[in-house]
Amino acid sequence: MKFTCFVDINQHIDTVVSIFSDPQHLKHVQEGFISKELISGIDWEKGAKSKMTYKKLELIETIITNNLPDEFFALYEHKHMTNTMKVTFSPISDAETRYTSEIHYTQFNGVFIKMISKWFPNMFKKQVLKWMHLFKRYAENYN
Repeated sequence: MKFTCFVDINQHIDTVVSIFSDPQHLKHVQEGFISKELISGIDWEKGAKSKMTYKKLELIETIITNNLPDEFFALYEHKHMTNTMKVTFSPISDAETRYTSEIHYTQFNGVFIKMISKWFPNMFKKQVLKWMHLFKRYAENYN
């Protein structure tokens, strides 16, 4: 399953990328976020692996490419699913930035999650859009 989402943020691209690149901001833009812990590699560089902990789940993030603001590409692994995420930021003007996220779910493990992905595929896109809009609101109010 693949889909693309975007939001336009009323903030300079440098500020938006700075917020995206700092895990300290994740608690403000992703509900249930608890922590991000580097497991191996150099933080935010190609090959870096981190454990991302949320109230209801844990993910392993592996960075494939980090050429922000042009591209951030990572693999996310969870016991029930695997997906990649490609994020790009592009300036619309000096004070506005487009945040685009391309998601590709490559594997679903278990009958329940396979049924959900087949019968309610929009549920995954709605969650991504929800977090992107939380990010937008946070970034626009960031000083």
